[in-house]
Amino acid sequence: MKNNLQKEKVEVMALFGYEMTPCQPLSFRRRGEAQETEVTELLRTTIKFVGSTAVHLFDVAVGRDRFVLAFNSQDLSWHLTPAA
Repeated sequence: MKNNLQKEKVEVMALFGYEMTPCQPLSFRRRGEAQETEVTELLRTTIKFVGSTAVHLFDVAVGRDRFVLAFNSQDLSWHLTPAA
């Protein structure tokens, strides 16, 4: 994994509406990569409002690396950033 990521658009496989977790990202694929990266643990979820748009933030672990997957509820896009 690159640790110098900024905000990178990714494709995400997620499970929606499962038990008490309304959305859980399972894996993501970065541009130019054939292989999906599996999310090993969902650490925390939060919602941030940017104007009238809800952005759902998922703090995830991928092995020992930590990332934030952000889901924009207006345009339905996912972005990956390194965890701070």
